[in-house]
Amino acid sequence: MKKIIMYSGPMCNFCEAAKRLLERNKLKYEVIDISADESLRDEMIKKSNGKRTIPQIFFENDHIGGYVELRELEKNNKLLNSLK
Repeated sequence: MKKIIMYSGPMCNFCEAAKRLLERNKLKYEVIDISADESLRDEMIKKSNGKRTIPQIFFENDHIGGYVELRELEKNNKLLNSLK
């Protein structure tokens, strides 16, 4: 199964919603908090092709997008297959 990485920050409702969605599906994930380290923010922007909003979610090196895209995968029953 691919590793799930989420770039996140404080007081982010979409980040919290994404975490709940992953936990509801019993999926483990790593959170990278970009609020305290500018180099992590720059890393996220580079990896996501210029996206600056949070969360930015990756399955290994595959950029999924944010919460809306993650929710679409779940809604269309594609979430678990995307992690294979």
